[in-house]
Amino acid sequence: MPASVAPESVDGAPRLTGPSGWTSAGRGTESLSAPAPDETAAHSPTVDPLFFSVPRVSTLAGERGLTHASGFYFQRDGRLYLVTSRHVVFDQATRHVPDRLEIELHLDGTNLTRSTGFSIPLYVQGQAVWRQGSDGGGDIDVAVLEIERRKLPASVVIRAFTPAHLVSDFAEVPVGEPLVVVGFPLGFHDAVHHLPVLRYAMVASPYGIRFQGKGYFLTDARTHRGTSGAPVVSRRQHPSAEQQALPWRLLGVHSSRMDMGNRDLLQDESLGLNCVWYADILLRLTADPSRFGAG
Repeated sequence: MPASVAPESVDGAPRLTGPSGWTSAGRGTESLSAPAPDETAAHSPTVDPLFFSVPRVSTLAGERGLTHASGFYFQRDGRLYLVTSRHVVFDQATRHVPDRLEIELHLDGTNLTRSTGFSIPLYVQGQAVWRQGSDGGGDIDVAVLEIERRKLPASVVIRAFTPAHLVSDFAEVPVGEPLVVVGFPLGFHDAVHHLPVLRYAMVASPYGIRFQGKGYFLTDARTHRGTSGAPVVSRRQHPSAEQQALPWRLLGVHSSRMDMGNRDLLQDESLGLNCVWYADILLRLTADPSRFGAG
């Protein structure tokens, strides 16, 4: 039976045009978080570097907050990027058109209560600054924005995925492989330490096969709105030197829940399946910006 994909972004704003070029900019805010409630919270034990790779993403139109989502850092050729779902930055179907994103940055790897907001405009001189892609199966629900390193706080703590974290051999990921989805379901997170939460998942369709001809595979996991843009990863047991700082494999970008278009809402439960776009799209979206065209 046919299935339909429902984007997780539901808030609206006046309709604007989509991406038509590539530039980048960022603006840091100076609003530090509130002090920790006690000494124990302020001096936290070491946490897995995975938690420093996934910032909470808020979408805004002017000063009006719209939605919360997830994202993660990707680094290539000395450039740093924020990756999230394309429908987080622009979704014509729901008239969701924010003009900027704000992410939370950690300022101390030990005192996790220290953080600041960092604002990233989505349009500069009327031009969209994110990259998105498509293939023979249609549009791909992944967006990439460059983060200007010079505008980041000097003490920022970031762990970024790189091309070395992508899977080159599909056989490495068998059906039933346990995965982790790292994000902010419904915006929920550790608000004291500014950390995401993890959900276990497993591969629910053959990894490497484009499900129904689209550029994604399926996972079986409990997810919510706000998880859009979360990285889907698995632990790497024998990381190389390039992978030591972040010993995880990056399999894909969580997009949305999948459901049957003709499901009886009273009699049938949701499938509980999710669309995850293959992470290798990031190689295209982080190619030399001078060679990148519109859309």
